[in-house]
Amino acid sequence: MSFKKLQGADLALSSAEQQAKINEVRKLIGPAVEKFPAMSSDASVLRFLRARNWHTKRSAKMLKDTLIWRLEKKPEMIRWDDIAPQAETGKVYKANYFDKYGRTVLVMKPGIQNPYSVEKQMRYLVYCMENAILDLKPGQERMVWLIDFEGWNMSSISVKVTRETARVLQDRYPERLGLAILYNPPKVFESFWILVKPFFEKRTYKKVKFVYQNDVHTQKVMEDLFDMDKLESSFGGKWTQGFDFVAYSKRMREGDKKMSDFVNSGAPLPSDQYATAETRESSGPDNSFELSEDGISSTDETISNLESSDETEDLQMSCNDKLKVDPNASKQIK
Repeated sequence: MSFKKLQGADLALSSAEQQAKINEVRKLIGPAVEKFPAMSSDASVLRFLRARNWHTKRSAKMLKDTLIWRLEKKPEMIRWDDIAPQAETGKVYKANYFDKYGRTVLVMKPGIQNPYSVEKQMRYLVYCMENAILDLKPGQERMVWLIDFEGWNMSSISVKVTRETARVLQDRYPERLGLAILYNPPKVFESFWILVKPFFEKRTYKKVKFVYQNDVHTQKVMEDLFDMDKLESSFGGKWTQGFDFVAYSKRMREGDKKMSDFVNSGAPLPSDQYATAETRESSGPDNSFELSEDGISSTDETISNLESSDETEDLQMSCNDKLKVDPNASKQIK
């Protein structure tokens, strides 16, 4: 038996119904999905199903497109030395702490200027996502984005970067975001948010939380989620040391070794190996809340940019044909 929760929440299915959906998605894609152990686990397929509201054909098309993307771009093969120059400013980095639910934390500082092309910025973002996901604890599949708006102004605006970031997050890493905290965004950001909000699906933008340092109510979000002794002072915490590029480089090279070992193992992701319906329900708070009434909230539905696939046979045939690409001939993200 299935039923709908409150508006904006998932369609709740029994374990048997979920497994039936997983099996149907795998059947739609065909044997090719087994070539990707990290993407073919039950937990991984479920993320694509949740992202497409349990519609199996749309979920299969989304997963198929992601498998093709991974064959062509090889995101798991990007290494620190490939992208290190883009990390020097500390514009985006993985924190050396988790939130109280064990979720990996990515820190972003959009106020820092980035001289690199959108393509290179997205490559670095993909590297950060791959690294953060591999760091997730067994049974924990989501991460937190902490976005610091210090120094942000109108010259920091890049609609293209925002659009491409939304595509990477939603199309290639569905259901990996647990919460995005926008910390101290200036008033002028409200107009920009209205402009770019349609890039994000409702499931994504409902995970966005605006937090202000001088607002006791929203600041409590930080205290509830983080160890304040470890949290950076720029987010109201007590940690005053800034971004250390040399120390961070060492951590990332250790992460590269971990990634290489994982790729060679051919195993599912650690976060997926013990994921069950129960652990997914307890992997963090329900962050699918509506934004506070700050003049920028909206309940308008965002139209999905992924149309229904054609007949089942066409979908499977298309996937099989495209996945015959020689991996050694594929190009990485540039």
